[in-house]
Formats: sequence, structure tokens, C-alpha cells
Amino acid sequence: MAQPVTVKIPALNKQISVPTGLFINNEFVPSVDSKELIHAVNPYTEEVICSVVAASPADIDLAVAAARNAFKTTWGKNVTGFERSKLINKLADLIERDAQELAELESLNNGKPVKIARDFDIGDTVQCLRYYAGWADKITGQCIEVDNKTKLAFTRHEPIGVCGQIIPWNYPINMWSWKIAPALAVGCTVVMKPSELCPLTALKLSELVKEAGFPPGVVNTVPSYGPIGGAALTAHHDVDKIAFTGSTITGRKIMEAAAKSNLKKLSLELGGKSPHLIFESADLDQAANWAALGICYNSGQDCTAGSRLYVQDSIYDKFLNILVSKVKLLRIGDGFDENSGGGPVVSKGQYDRIWGYIEVGKQEGAKVVLGGQKRSGKGFFVDPTIFTDIRSDMRIVKEEIFGPVLSVGRFKTEGEAISLANDTSYGLGAGLHSRDANQCMRVSSALDAGTVWVNQYNIVNNNIPFGGKKHSGIGRELGSYALDEYTSVKAVHWNFGEQLEWPL
Repeated sequence: MAQPVTVKIPALNKQISVPTGLFINNEFVPSVDSKELIHAVNPYTEEVICSVVAASPADIDLAVAAARNAFKTTWGKNVTGFERSKLINKLADLIERDAQELAELESLNNGKPVKIARDFDIGDTVQCLRYYAGWADKITGQCIEVDNKTKLAFTRHEPIGVCGQIIPWNYPINMWSWKIAPALAVGCTVVMKPSELCPLTALKLSELVKEAGFPPGVVNTVPSYGPIGGAALTAHHDVDKIAFTGSTITGRKIMEAAAKSNLKKLSLELGGKSPHLIFESADLDQAANWAALGICYNSGQDCTAGSRLYVQDSIYDKFLNILVSKVKLLRIGDGFDENSGGGPVVSKGQYDRIWGYIEVGKQEGAKVVLGGQKRSGKGFFVDPTIFTDIRSDMRIVKEEIFGPVLSVGRFKTEGEAISLANDTSYGLGAGLHSRDANQCMRVSSALDAGTVWVNQYNIVNNNIPFGGKKHSGIGRELGSYALDEYTSVKAVHWNFGEQLEWPL
């Protein structure tokens, strides 16, 4: 058995025990054939927190076999929806019990403030689990009329089987619940691969899976490097479905692997370059608050970050001044400081990527009106940066940066605003602010995105579907729609009265 390590949190003068092994069949185990480790780094200090086992392809095989065995014996069609609901609710209770410690570990490995991880990410995770626990005993099909005198047909929505789930580093706990909850609710088993940048809370959550009473093999957690464990999982012939959140580039590779292996079912939540429109009738103070949230929340590391802001000409200067003053109020600092509203970005690689785009923006002629200067000292900090004087062909306008970098443009007419907003290969999110109800209806209908926010931004609810169009992916998460991603529909034709004559 792989031994846990004790992680120190100097800011709080406390210690947390963290598992380091692969979680397979409800046990934390070493790799069967590899000594490779994943080194979890604190983005505030740039120091290694601890190291965990990195799964090899052989380990993925073991995890998939464990999940398949559980699906055939102790889960899947072998338990009632009521029993599944009871266990999912118990898991939610345990996460709620340990919310503070989970938030501290999340902040340590991811960089986001403890209060954000605790009150938003983990609070939403608990709600997500409870929402899908409520669905577990309500999975129904249809009874379909064929011939009332001789035949009927009905459908069954059956669990699809073993699901490989690959989650990102920007919301490690929250994305874990978005994937786990609907899969468990319908009776699937799971092999979860957390991001190699932030594996610690997924391992800690695995302890709670066992404590909640889930049978061995129902949930398996295999930290691994994407090109190794992720590739093995997506190409595996005994995996029935892959759910992935991450980049569009990786999403294409997953689609290819699924096609070349067993044509497994896919749901892909990919990148975005989301537009945010401010019309002249908007409540400018509120619109500025939402625009600031849209680009600054989670240090801009959000697939629906409102990174392209377009403001109507008549209010452009006034609104820009309000927005800059709002963004300046946000404190970016130590995640263990309750006054911090944001923290460092997740890694050196992400830090370099964001600063690379900031320099490109300057070189391409965009004007920096806020930020754009590096801090001295340690920590992967990127202060919010706002560019104006942008053009549609600039890389900072076209490409996903995944950091707190905002491009601000202007428009004259509603039609021009819609054209600018839809001028992207992505289609994940979009937002608009207006006090003209007819305009809100027209524009929300015209925006080419899976989610449109009106007079708010970046707020998601567990009972409302979320997903993208175009290069932003396929399938939906959350709401009742997510249940369809983890089930297959079987049609049963029942003859109770027709006698077949033979030969024809």
C-alpha cells in the first residue's frame, strides 16, 4: 500500500494527511510497473508540496478492470436508485464536513483563495452531488403504443458502463463533482484522471468515497501525465465513455482515440473566447461588476472567461473608467489571506503562457490601460491586464489565453455587436447587458454559444445544462441533460398476441 504524506500549511500552522498512491478498488496502491512521480507544486511559493504516484498504462488497465468488475457485480444494474442516492448523499455530507480542510488543500495546490474554494467550489460540489442524488431513483423510460391488442414497446435508460473522466486543474474539486455525480446517479463506474498539476484533492476525495461506503471499484482515481495515463484511458477498449474538460487540441486527440478504439461515447467541454456585450441602456455600475468578475474570477483561468468585451460607442469612455476602477479593487494575493479575491495562476507553464500573450498584445499595437507589468518576488502572479485599441485579427482577441487578460473593443449598432461576438471559432459562453427587454431577447437568440448570460455573467446552476458549440465541444454537463451522457437507450419490443405464420 502506498503511504500517505503529511503536508504542512505554514500560514495556519497545521498539517494535512494526503494519500499519494493510486486509488484502485478502494485502496491506495503503488504503480505495478513504474517509479514515475507527479510533483505537486505550490503556485504561491513555487515549491514542491509533495509527490504522488503517476499511473502507467498498466495501472490504467487495472483501474478499468476494477471498474468493470464493480459494474458487473456491486453497482450498475445490481443496486437500486435509492441505494445509489443514499451513498451519493453520504458523500456530499462528508465533503461538507471536511470543506475547510479540502479548501486549504485546494488553495495550496491550485493557488485560489481558501474562501473561494470553500464557499463557491466546494459549496457547489456539495449541491451538485445532492442534486444528482435526487435523480438516482428517477431514471425512467417510455411505454410506447404499438398495437394495443397484440404488442407494446418500452425503453430503458441503462448505465453506459465504465466511464473514463479527465478533469482540468482550474476547478479540481468542482469539476470532479460535475463528472462523478451524474455518472454515479445512473449506475456507471468511474476511472478518474485528475490533472497532473492539481492531483491532491482528487486523492483526498477518494478517501471520502471509501468512507461513504461505495463498493470497491466504483470510483478509481489515477493521477497520471496526459500523454501516458490520459492517452491509455481514451484509447482503452473496455472504457465505454470518456468525459473530458480541457483544451480543444486535446479534445481532438481524444475524439481520434475514441474513433480508433471502440467508438466510445464522448462528452467534451473545451476552450472558449467568450464575448461580453455592454449596450448603452445597461446599468453601467452592475455591468462593470459582472465584466470584472467575468475576467478576474479564478485569475481568469476559466473556459467561459469573458475575455472579449465590446462596449457601445456612446458609453465606451464612461464604462471603461468604471471598469478599470472596479478591477483595481480586487486584491490578488496569498490564498490563505481572507482578504484575497484571487491568487496566483496554477503553474510556471501557465504563467509563461499568459505573459507571452501580454507581450504579444503590446507588440501588435493594443494599448495597456491596466496591469501588464510583472511583480517581483516569488509566486506565479499575473495581475489583471486590460487592453484597448484592439483589432479582430490580434492574437489576444482570437486565441484563448486562460488568464486575467481582457480585450476591450467598441461597437455602434446591435448588429455590429452580434457580428463581433460571433466572430470566433468557439461557442461556449457569451454575455450581454441591457435594460431593453426586447433587445435582450433578440441578442441572446442571435449569440452563437451554448450558454448566454443576460445582465449577469459566469454563473452556473446544477439544474441548468452547460456546454458548448463549434470548437468548444460536444455534449452537456449539469441538469437532467447530463444524465443522457451516461446512459444508453434500449428499446424492448414485446409481442403478447401476434402469431407469426411461416413460411412467408
